[in-house]
Parts: sequence; structure tokens; C-alpha cells
Amino acid sequence: MAAAVVWAVLSWLVANWWILIVLGAAAAVGAAVWGHRVQQQRAWDRVRQQALRYGLPQLDALHHRDFEYAVRDLMLRDGCTDARQIGGAGDNGADVLATDPHGRTWVIQCKHRRDGDRGAAVGTPDLQRVNGTARQLYGADIVLVVTNGRFTTRCPPLAAQLHMHLADRRTLATWASGGRPLWDLLPKIPPPRRNH
Repeated sequence: MAAAVVWAVLSWLVANWWILIVLGAAAAVGAAVWGHRVQQQRAWDRVRQQALRYGLPQLDALHHRDFEYAVRDLMLRDGCTDARQIGGAGDNGADVLATDPHGRTWVIQCKHRRDGDRGAAVGTPDLQRVNGTARQLYGADIVLVVTNGRFTTRCPPLAAQLHMHLADRRTLATWASGGRPLWDLLPKIPPPRRNH
């Protein structure tokens, strides 16, 4: 019975071959329209990312988790196509992971202060926490602690010893409001990886 049905359908299609051409053309047009829409959406996404800007009042008003997403979005804006927020329980000191266009792996710890630079300063234990896991667990080339607040006076010397980077409120403001990527704003960034 099934063979008879298949034979009848095939016979009908052979007799009406022009229907196959019409269906094929319609499928090709539909695929082309869909592909064009996908390309347009990606182009608009790139434009929106490149235009992304934050002011300090916006960043100060965020919840700490939203601050992590904002940092992720700024890394995406600057060409880190794999940037992702991973902060939360069990994050091992990393809130954002990203690979920059030069092939360097970034591990970023975000420290949000509701009161900005009037809030509690970020201290050396925060640096030690992320430094203890960033290279071993995540293979970091660049370990960064970023805050909308300030660091204690003991943080910069410790960061230098540990080959870490700090982005305080002033650096964050420049990065978030402008078009320069973070690696152009921080001193002593490792050189690009050879294969990039």
C-alpha cells in the first residue's frame, strides 16, 4: 500500500514537474530573505555594541550583578566576541572572562560599590582571591580587578608584584564613556599572542 502511494505521488510529480521548480524557487527566495535578515540583525547588534557608553551615575546605580554584565558588554563592544559573565557562587574569583582581539585571555573581578568612591575601598584580599585562581583555573594572560569605587593604598604595589591590573573609578569612567578599549588604557599589558 505504501509503495503504491509513493508511486502515485512520484507519477503525479513527474507529470507536474513545474510544481517542483516553483517550490524550489520559493524555498530559495525564503532562504535568501532569512539569510539577509540574520545579516541585518548581526550588523545592528554590532552597531549597538560599538555605540555602547556608560556614565558613572549609570554604573553606580546598577546592582552588583548588573555591573558584571555591563563590564561584559564593554568587553564585547571592544571586540572580545566570547566575553561572558560567570560571576556568582563558585566563580573562583572571576566575574567576566574574555579573549581580546589580540588573543589574550582576560579574567576580570568586578567590585561594585553602591556609593562609588565614597563606599568601602577594595582591599588586598580581593586581589589575592582572584590572583589565586585566574591563571591556574582560567589560563589568564591578564588579571584585572575593576571597580566603580577606589582601591586601598596597598593595592597598587601588590598588583604590581602579582602582575595584575587595576581599573579604578577614573579608568572605568574613561573606558565606559569612550571608544578606547581597556587594553589601551592600562599600563604594562602583555603583548599580543603570536598567532594573532
